Amino acid sequence: MNFIQILQSLMRESGIAAITWKQVMMIVIAIVLLYLAIWRKFEPLLLLPIAFGILLANLPMADLMMESDVWYEQGILRIIYSGVKSSLFPCLIFMCIGVMTDFGPLIANPISLLLGAAAQFGIYIAFIVANATGLFTSAEAAAVGIIGGADGPTAIYLANHLAPDIVAPIAVAAYSYMALIPLIQPPIMKLLTTKKERLIEMKQLREVPKREKIIFPLFLVLFTSLLLPSVAPLIGMLMFGNLMRESGVVDRLTDTAQNALCNIITILLGLSVGATANGDIFLRVQTLAIIAMGLLAFVFSTAGGVMLGKLLCFISKGKINPLIGSAGVSAVPMAARVSQTVGAKENPGNFLLMHAMGPNVAGVIGSAVAAGIFMLIFG
Repeated sequence: MNFIQILQSLMRESGIAAITWKQVMMIVIAIVLLYLAIWRKFEPLLLLPIAFGILLANLPMADLMMESDVWYEQGILRIIYSGVKSSLFPCLIFMCIGVMTDFGPLIANPISLLLGAAAQFGIYIAFIVANATGLFTSAEAAAVGIIGGADGPTAIYLANHLAPDIVAPIAVAAYSYMALIPLIQPPIMKLLTTKKERLIEMKQLREVPKREKIIFPLFLVLFTSLLLPSVAPLIGMLMFGNLMRESGVVDRLTDTAQNALCNIITILLGLSVGATANGDIFLRVQTLAIIAMGLLAFVFSTAGGVMLGKLLCFISKGKINPLIGSAGVSAVPMAARVSQTVGAKENPGNFLLMHAMGPNVAGVIGSAVAAGIFMLIFG
């Protein structure tokens, strides 16, 4: 065999000869997402591993997502993906979020629960519209709608149970829009509020004693899990993480959960979710519809929170600034910071951040409850 024949044989057996146009398109999409994550800093902690997972999964003949009857003969990304398929990774992420979350503002101002619930309005609007398009089954429409909760782990958790074929586009849409919250929310907030409302200053919240912070996660996990057992994995891990934080007796565990463990799970979750994005699933009309429905959900979720904030402002005779209602989407703490930023532009001495954190953490609970309702109906 001469040199030319060796080159010809090498080319025939290489990935270059086997690559398809769909794989080329997915690799291009992965590079675009990497650009957004690295240079535009759009939710880089998850968008970067998701994008690289897409890249790896679409390498021709690499078989990183290969399935096999024997687990250890599967592709390495397929093995890691079992953490998503079993809901292990989303639940562990919720535990880490619980460790990093202070429910004090919510306990000090319980009305925040209503604002957090109102900001889930976009979930149901997107579900209705997605269902009406005829592109999705009712279960898939529910998975698409949950994007409006601005909660990546919950979106992945629900999609994994109700629509496993479209986990990747849902995850990419959810985290991309979460990163765009500082651009999406302010115009809606200004459109729906008056200058007078945006200038409202709120009183300082009361200091919440330790015993209330310890009782809260215990009460909430019992109440929500007895009402909606399907949401127990998410809420249970969220409240377990928060109890570790508030107990003050397991500092080593809380440090591990909010740092090392959170980082490890974030890497594995992003890589394995991205690896599910193959061309046959990703490159179709459904994906464009998911992106459109995701934006619709975010817009209506923001509007729902602000509109209830306006109603509460009227009822309280001007004691509640409607801007904090937009923080009811559960992108913690980004949405609360947007409320603070918009309020501070009108009145630099106005500090809404802690008030906005109440609806913000309530939104985490609200999106999980919405997922539980969908699982009860369609699961």
